[in-house]
Amino acid sequence: MAEPSEAPNGQIAVASYVASISNELAHMSRRTGLDTLGYLLEMVRLEAENLARHNHGPNGRR
Repeated sequence: MAEPSEAPNGQIAVASYVASISNELAHMSRRTGLDTLGYLLEMVRLEAENLARHNHGPNGRR
């Protein structure tokens, strides 16, 4: 298990990666007519971006 001081950085990295990959998947889904799947992936992207920002503090910095 990660040390408490290491956990936020790992969480930020994972949240940022999830935001990036879900954005790509959402675009692919919508281009092929899978609109509901695209919508759900967009919600994943928004949540991941929010978590990454929240873990950086109010100004985007820790």
